[in-house]
Order: sequence, then structure tokens, then C-alpha cells
Amino acid sequence: MRMYYADKLIPMHIPDGYLSPATCAALYATSAPFWYVALRRLKRLLTTRLIPLLSVFAAFSFLVMMFNLPLPGGTTGHALGVAIASIVLGPWASILAISIALLIQALFFGDGGVTTLGANCFNMAIVGSLVAYLVYRLLAGRAAITSSRRMVAAALAGYIAINAAAFFAAVELGIQPLLFRDPSGAPLYAPYPLSIAIPAMMIGHLSFAGLAEMVLSGGVVAYLQRANPSLLKLTAPGATGGDEEPRQVTWRGAWSGLKPLWTALALLLALTPLGILAGGAAWGEWGARDFSDAAARQRIAAASRNLAPPQAPQGLERLYSVWTAPFPQYAPAFVRRPALGYLLSAMFGSGIIILGCLIASSLFAHGGSSRAADSMKSHTGES
Repeated sequence: MRMYYADKLIPMHIPDGYLSPATCAALYATSAPFWYVALRRLKRLLTTRLIPLLSVFAAFSFLVMMFNLPLPGGTTGHALGVAIASIVLGPWASILAISIALLIQALFFGDGGVTTLGANCFNMAIVGSLVAYLVYRLLAGRAAITSSRRMVAAALAGYIAINAAAFFAAVELGIQPLLFRDPSGAPLYAPYPLSIAIPAMMIGHLSFAGLAEMVLSGGVVAYLQRANPSLLKLTAPGATGGDEEPRQVTWRGAWSGLKPLWTALALLLALTPLGILAGGAAWGEWGARDFSDAAARQRIAAASRNLAPPQAPQGLERLYSVWTAPFPQYAPAFVRRPALGYLLSAMFGSGIIILGCLIASSLFAHGGSSRAADSMKSHTGES
């Protein structure tokens, strides 16, 4: 069972051991200010309606990243869902939504490392969200909410954002053998330099993975333009069209008012077993044992311009298993059927995300009621 999922690793989710501790620390430190600003801005914008939206798009991104696509060279890729999150939520809430999805993937499924979580969040959540938002705002301009120009802008924003994220990941992997070597000169962490890492990552993302993100982003915006155009208002100030949101939304109404999105999310969840149909391993996410396996070494070389890999780098071997996820590679040990295990993992991961946001939403609603009651008391002179 575990071997079945060994070839289903997802690119751009850099595993433990592929980046040096110094690189990991630097990228955690780089990501921290963005998380801080995102939390501060989210607190100012916090509404009863925003938390359910945050949960929907965090779960949406989590599920989208489980659909692997075959890429040139026998590797696999996937969309991120980052552009549509930025378009609906704005870039700062999108940073938090994608970061939440990546955190759940790393902690529970070993998809992306714990030491490299800062790097993965920087690449996909931060770079992806900011690039997508800037491209969308620039291309959409002041077009009406229901204008086809917004659909095209969303599609291009998704394409550019996923490739920007892939480029940063490729650079982070590619600089490792230049900066970190053992006394014999062998790489300590990721083994391939920039000249191999960048083409290997970018060819697949400039083609299939980028096109998938393009179709996903444009398609969801086109759907929202018909089903719920008001969700596109936040990042379209001054644009005409779209129903205006009511000023007051109850806690229950905020969750039940997103039925089209919940329906789409449920459909995506049901289809997740299709995500394991694509064969081939993700470039740059080979297990430490793959470097000593003859067949795996051939696959690594074939995806890396036919340059044979070294033996397992010492640092990679030491750090690769620093965290043992409960359900590694979406393969619960108690489930024998891979498709069922993948589906249960999708249900568990998205359920954890929604449950956490549901609790936060309930606390926010309770806090809002308490503040309103205190305000009423102060106005009436009650003690």
C-alpha cells in the first residue's frame, strides 16, 4: 500500500531534507511577516461571512492539490487553487487559507515537510497569492463583475501565479548543491543544481500544470459570475454588477448562504480518487531510499536531463524522516484499497479545515454578540 503512494508525491511540496536547516530557517523568517500582516488585516476585515469563505477555499485548495496530472518526463503536477482564493478572499486571506491547507497536508499526510513548511507556504501561499492578485487586478481593471474580461484575467492570473511559485521552489532546490556540500564535495541536501532544477520544474508547470490552474481559475470565476457574483466584489472595488451583500449576516446564514460552493466542494471531494490515476513521481520529491534503488535512480535520471543522481545525500537522509505523519502520502494503514484510502484522507483533511473554521466562526459570532451586549449596556447605563 505505501509503495503505491510512493509515486504519488506532489511537486512544489518540498519534503524534509531537501533544504538545509539554514534555508528552512530563512524561509520561515521570510514568511513570518506575511503571516503576521495577513492575520492583522484579516482581523480588521473579519466578518461573519468571511470565515466560512476562508474554510471553503482552504478546503478547496487542499482538495485541488490532490489531483495529480501527468507531466513531461514521467513526473506529475497539480493545480493550486491559489488564484481563485486571492480573487474571492483578497491576497491576505488567501495567504492564510493556502497556508492552512499546506499545514494540514504536512502534519497529517507528510505531503511537504515540517521543516520546509515555511518554504512551501512562501512559494505557494505568499508568492502565489500576491502574484495572482496583482495580475488579476491589473488585467481586470474596472471591468464589470460579469464581464468576460474578468474570466480571462483570472485564467492568466492562475497561470502566472503557479509558475511563479514553481520558479521559487526550483531556485530553492537548485541552490542547495551550490551552498551545502560535504567534505568530499557531494551535495548534502537537494542534489541537482539550478541548471537542472529550473528546467525540470518549469517545463511541467509552463505546460500542463499551468494550463490546469488557468482553466480552474477562469472556470470558477465564470461559474461565480452566474451563481454568486457578489463573491467577486471584494477585489473589484468600483466595478459595476453583482448583487450587493447585506450589511448584517447571521452566523447560520453565513454558512448556509454558500450552498453553491459547498455543492462544488462536495463534488470535488467525491472525485478525489481520480487524483491517483496519474503515474510517475514528482520531480524533487524522491524518498531517501530511492537514491539506492536501481529502478528509482533510473527514473530520477530520466527526469533530470539523464544526469545520474548521487547516493542519498547525508543531510537529506538525516532529515527526511524528521516527522512521521499519521497517514503518510494519503494512505491510511488500516485501509487496503488505495482509492478508498485517498478518499478518506480527502474527507479527513477537508473536514479538519472546515471544523477548525467552524469553531472560529462560532467563537467570532459569540464574541460579536458579547460586544454588542456590552455596547448596549454602556448606552443604557447598565452596570
